[in-house]
Amino acid sequence: MDDQLARVLDDLYQEGRAHDGPLADRLLRLRNMTPGAAQLITTLIRAQRATSVLEIGTSNGYSAIWFAYAVRDTGGRLTTVEIDETRVAAALANLARAGVREQVDVVHGDGAEVLVKTPDASVDLVVLDAERPAYADYWPHLRRVLKPYGVLAVDNAVSHREQMVAFHELLTAEKEFAVALHEVGDGVLTGVRVR
Repeated sequence: MDDQLARVLDDLYQEGRAHDGPLADRLLRLRNMTPGAAQLITTLIRAQRATSVLEIGTSNGYSAIWFAYAVRDTGGRLTTVEIDETRVAAALANLARAGVREQVDVVHGDGAEVLVKTPDASVDLVVLDAERPAYADYWPHLRRVLKPYGVLAVDNAVSHREQMVAFHELLTAEKEFAVALHEVGDGVLTGVRVR
């Protein structure tokens, strides 16, 4: 990782923690992924040689920078979805500042609507870092859009375990997915489509 990219990531992470600390309303927080979780997902992108990555929940672009850095190495592309217009603008600026803007399509929209419009078996890796109660409703489309051996990576699987129960049960009930919980950062739940 070059110095500019590392510096931007460190600055954004520290800014995010300072911003979120005093805020009681979670919807006002940036809720950036931890560096450990982002590194794990970045490793999955590279190991899989993923060329199509979909992130639902961009916030200010912190995690998108990590993923764009990885797809730059694989010759791929990241599509990241954010519903808040102000955060879309921040993400675009931060991606440009980090030097990875060319690898990313930032979509201002609802993650569920984007999933509905995504073609079947077109995505190598999906990252969920949005409103956890909505994930169970995403499930039919997540299954549909993932390629064979596609990976699903879900952040906050340990820190917000109680909000993930229904989704975790859906994922583990599917015999076509190999499921693992990684206790890194706030916890990353992964599912690999093996059948």
